[in-house]
Amino acid sequence: MKLSIVIVNYNVKYYLEQCLRSVERAAANIAHEVLVVDNASEDGSMEYLKPRFPNVTWIESKENGGFSHANNIGFGRASGEYILMLNPDTIVTRAALEGCVQFMDAHPEAGAAGVKMINKNGTFAMESRRGIVKPWVAFCKATGLCRRYPKSRLFGHYYMSYLDTEEANPIEMVSGAYMFLRRATLDRVGTLDEQFFMYWEDSDLSYRILKSGEKNYYLPHTIFHYKGESSVKSRLRYRYWLYSSLATFFKKHFPLYHILFYIPIHIAVAILKFRIHHANPIIYGKDWENYQEPPKRFLVIGSDKACEEIKEICTANSLGQPHRYVTATEHDTPEGHLTIKEIEGYTHVLYDVESYSYDTILTLLQQTPGNTLKLATYSSATGNLVTEDAIYTLQK
Repeated sequence: MKLSIVIVNYNVKYYLEQCLRSVERAAANIAHEVLVVDNASEDGSMEYLKPRFPNVTWIESKENGGFSHANNIGFGRASGEYILMLNPDTIVTRAALEGCVQFMDAHPEAGAAGVKMINKNGTFAMESRRGIVKPWVAFCKATGLCRRYPKSRLFGHYYMSYLDTEEANPIEMVSGAYMFLRRATLDRVGTLDEQFFMYWEDSDLSYRILKSGEKNYYLPHTIFHYKGESSVKSRLRYRYWLYSSLATFFKKHFPLYHILFYIPIHIAVAILKFRIHHANPIIYGKDWENYQEPPKRFLVIGSDKACEEIKEICTANSLGQPHRYVTATEHDTPEGHLTIKEIEGYTHVLYDVESYSYDTILTLLQQTPGNTLKLATYSSATGNLVTEDAIYTLQK
C-alpha cells in the first residue's frame, strides 16, 4: 500500500462527504486506503456516510478523546508507506496527492510535507507553513510585524512568508490540516502527543521530526481548507484551544519560554473563557451563538440540471437574493467565472462539481484571489450545496 489517508470526523458529515469525494478523484491513480475515525459524533455521521463510502475503513470512537488520540487510532490501523493526516473540511486535488508521493519518493530526507492551502476567497492561507515559535517570533506575530513585513526574514518567520509560495522549500512546521508523513519517520519519532487535545499537535510532531535529523517541506500543490471558523463562537473557541495548547508546547520543548509566557498566555485563556461564557451575550446579544453572515447571493456555474436543483434549494431555504445562473462546464468555458462580467454584489461563486473537477475549480479560484467571491460547491450526486458556514440540501 502506497498511501493511507487518515481523517478524523466530529459532527461535520457533509464537509467530510465532500472531502471523501475529492479524495476518490484525487487518489484514483495511487494504491491507497482511507480510514475515518469518528470522534463520537452526534450528527448521524456514521449512519449517513457508511453506505455512501463502502470502501472507506470506518472506526468509531465511543468518546471524544481529542484530535491527537483519534488520529493515533487511525495511524495504528494504517498500512501505507506514507500517511496523510487530513482534515475533513478540506478539498484535495490530484496534483496535491500525486505531487506529494512523487516528492517524498525522490527525497528520502523528507519526514513530512505540507502543501499550499487556499482560503475561501482564493487567497493563500498563511498557515500553510510556519516557523518554530520562539520569543522573537511570537512577538512579531503578536504585534503584527510578521504581516506588516512579510518578506523580511527578521520579522516574517512565523509564517515563513519570505519564501516563494510557488516553490518547494524546507520549512519548520507543517500544518495538521494536510500533513503528508513518511511511515518510517512516525515509527522513529512517535505519533501525535495526546496531551495536545486540539491544536499544536502538528507543531510538536514537526519539531520532533526536525530534531531527529529529517526535514519538513512545503510543496506548491493546492488544496482548499474551510478552517471551521465561520462563527463568532467557533473563532473564540479556536483561540482558546490554540493558546492553551501553545502553553503545553512551550512547557514540553522550551521550559524557559513557558516561564516567560506563562502569565500572558493564561491571562489570554482566562479572557477567552470569560467572553465565551459571560461577555458575549452582552457584546453580540442573547442569540450570539447563532450569529449569521449577511444573505448569500450566488453566481452559479454548472449544468442545466444542477442550476435547476440549486434554484429549488434556494427557494426551500429562503435564499431569496437574486442569484445568477450560468450554464457551463469546464470543457466549453474553461475560464469559468473569469469570463462573466458584473460579478459585483455576489457573495459566492458556486461551482457544480459534476461539471468541473476540483483541480480546475481551485485553479480558477486562485486566479481572482481576494475578490468578494467565496467558494461554494454543489453536487447533484449528493444534493448538497456547501458553503463555508452552512450546508443546504436538496429535498428529494
